[in-house]
Amino acid sequence: MNDTAGHIAVDIRELKTVRDWIRFGVSEMRRAKVFFGHGCTNAFDEAVYLTQTALSLPVMEPLDVFWDARLTEHEKTRLLNMLTERIVHRKPASYITGESWLQGHRFDVDKRVIIPRSFIAELLADQLTPWVNDPDAPLHVLDMCTGSACLAILAAHAFNNATVVGADLSADALEVAQSNVKHHQLQDRLELVQTDLFEGLPGRQFDLIITNPPYVNEQSMRSLPPEYLHEPRMALAGGDNGMQLIDRILLDAPKHLSDGGLLVVELGNERPHFENAYPDLNVIWLETSAGDEQVFLIHKEDLE
Repeated sequence: MNDTAGHIAVDIRELKTVRDWIRFGVSEMRRAKVFFGHGCTNAFDEAVYLTQTALSLPVMEPLDVFWDARLTEHEKTRLLNMLTERIVHRKPASYITGESWLQGHRFDVDKRVIIPRSFIAELLADQLTPWVNDPDAPLHVLDMCTGSACLAILAAHAFNNATVVGADLSADALEVAQSNVKHHQLQDRLELVQTDLFEGLPGRQFDLIITNPPYVNEQSMRSLPPEYLHEPRMALAGGDNGMQLIDRILLDAPKHLSDGGLLVVELGNERPHFENAYPDLNVIWLETSAGDEQVFLIHKEDLE
């Protein structure tokens, strides 16, 4: 229950152990009907994650041994503040903790970037098999609309001999991206470029272009859960039908793809709008954990 001052109303003396706090967090999230779409998919996992972070426990390891551990007063205050941000102010957990995890890799995040989440990450974990013939080749890869550079970094990890460019219009996003590139020690293989799509990449060609561009249509933007309103609008909004940036990418990508090159595009729930706009385009819909509605692949030759 929340009080009128915007805090969760609770006597923290009643919450003694890790078990108590996780149960409390789950209950409060369910009462508040918070939305899960930024990493965790349910109240329990998110309560565990926030508790581990507040207590400086390793977030990628089981919590079993600590279930009955008691919290100090300082830890209780810290965790309550984090839960208040999540439940009362509906701030995504990653903006509270300053980090996000994707395919087992950690990324710095803050309000300057969209929180890392992409079905392309799943495909990179499998080295885009079978579409990339030789994952060990010296590929040239472009991540368009790179944001935090999470996909660019995952591409560099997936293709060990590749050179990668992460491109974005937002200077603020690229500052966060630079921090992540440094953290992953990829400065020698990953270049960041500030550009409005392909405008700042004249004459450059790539074997693989991946992109998770802003694609949310305007009607959907108006009905997004409050959690999404903390993210930069420019990282989400794709115009009236969600195709505003995708149209430009499809138009210019052939000039920036090498012969036999591939373009991989994530477009979320906008497949109907895409197929309405491009009924004759020969694309391959790729299977992900969300089915085959979210990501498509197209060869340079089919774009031309």
